Amino acid sequence: GARRRVAVLLGGALLVFAGGAALARIAWTSEAGAPLAVSLIQGNVAQELKFDPEFAPRTYELYTELVASSRGRLVVLPESAFPVFAGEVPDAVLLRIIATVVPRKGDAIIGLFTVEPPLEAGGMPRYYNSVVTVGTARPQLYRKRHLVPFGETIPLDPVIGWFIRKILAIPISSQARGDPEQPPLELAGERVAVDICYEDAFGAGITTTARDARLPVNVTNDAWYGRSLAALQHNQIAAMRALETGRPLLRATNTGVTSAIEHDGREIARLPWFTRGILEIEIVGRQGSTPYVRFGDPLAGVIAAALLFFSWIGARTRRVPRA
Repeated sequence: GARRRVAVLLGGALLVFAGGAALARIAWTSEAGAPLAVSLIQGNVAQELKFDPEFAPRTYELYTELVASSRGRLVVLPESAFPVFAGEVPDAVLLRIIATVVPRKGDAIIGLFTVEPPLEAGGMPRYYNSVVTVGTARPQLYRKRHLVPFGETIPLDPVIGWFIRKILAIPISSQARGDPEQPPLELAGERVAVDICYEDAFGAGITTTARDARLPVNVTNDAWYGRSLAALQHNQIAAMRALETGRPLLRATNTGVTSAIEHDGREIARLPWFTRGILEIEIVGRQGSTPYVRFGDPLAGVIAAALLFFSWIGARTRRVPRA
């Protein structure tokens, strides 16, 4: 009867939760390498000032000062910490950062923009939301792959592009996508998988680089959303990616939430929201594959399809024929 069906549904839900809890307790990955000292920089630059050209000298000054005060072998600046193209950053700024990290045999990750010539004659230059590295290792580059609609890329650009650019005045609102296959960065003796902003909302994209990396790092600027729940939600999304990949995940943000998340999804440290500071953390990278890293979204799809199928079968067998 109805009570039996309710009991079966509750039992099935309990089985799902219990199975998930049991699987989460399994150590799918293992520590690899020595502990790495990392400095996560939170600049706390107000969004209304961030892209103001007149504020740029102050931006360079505050970030070089924060880097100089850091202690980590790996120093991570947030997304678009320098909101200009790479070639526009003064050499003195980069040299000062290099002079800080090289004596530690370390490296720095810097968020900025890069530009490439048009693919066709008469076309538009290609702008990329990027990170570059400076320090002991060779210079390396990562370009954002998943772009935010209406913020970084404009759907139906020929029709509504003028509105986005002139009315909303979003800087660099028409960007190019980075190569979908970008290798981890070799930095400070570690293999680092960088993603930018809400790229960590795409689990499949994170696992692609996590297979070859031991330490995922997210750089972001959630100042766009003010004091809404978006930044806190973004931190929870990152925790899910750490749990899925079985690797610690570090976050360097402009205004928060700058945090360190362990491989099991536990947040172990964070900086206060809307403050300027450095989160000093020591972390050990991990290697190995969780079921999600190994099988990805198709596994979840198969499980969901199976549940729907058995639910449909159950509904058919419980259906009472009309007289």
